[in-house]
Amino acid sequence: MGSPLPPWQNKGMERKREDARPAAGKAPDAARLHEAALAHLARFAATETGLLRVLHRRIDRWARRAEAEGQPTDQIVATVIAGRAAAAEVARRLATSGAVDDAAFAAARARRLNRAGRSQRAIAAHLAAKGVGAETAAAVLEEAPPDELIAALSHLRRRRAGPFAPEQPPSPEARLKALAALARGGFARDLAERALEMDPAEAEERLLAARRG
Repeated sequence: MGSPLPPWQNKGMERKREDARPAAGKAPDAARLHEAALAHLARFAATETGLLRVLHRRIDRWARRAEAEGQPTDQIVATVIAGRAAAAEVARRLATSGAVDDAAFAAARARRLNRAGRSQRAIAAHLAAKGVGAETAAAVLEEAPPDELIAALSHLRRRRAGPFAPEQPPSPEARLKALAALARGGFARDLAERALEMDPAEAEERLLAARRG
């Protein structure tokens, strides 16, 4: 074992670790949270609830850094409470102004997930996790229902299963495995079997037609 470091070197290393910590910076007030919200929306689509989560994470990150700097706990708590109230108001105002539109977010996300091979059940679960209200999600999915067959075919193509398997026809074991994967993905059995039994050429043509819109 090496000799212990002299006290001055220990202190120097502690200072380096402290210096490496990101500074807390200015407290997250309404103006800064509004700016952060606009910056996020410029890069990502979001729901009102999703945007609020982003702002809450920003506030929590500031609180952790402020605590690491040794700022008084009571001041940190007060700032966090005020920041969360400001964040809720920022998200609400942006939703009222149309900058955040849960229905538009849900429609765009549902289309993308459908093309990626997600079932309607999986899409509904994803939208709920993103903060889309149940009524909004149901209305969007009713107005433009996902094409479950195309989604199932996309799912199979990604897994190289069913009509997209390298060996045709697939073995009973491979078919059963693909059927189980479709069931876990939220697809109904009759639709899953229809996708699995489709002729490879027809399956490819259907996907190409779906991509062409």
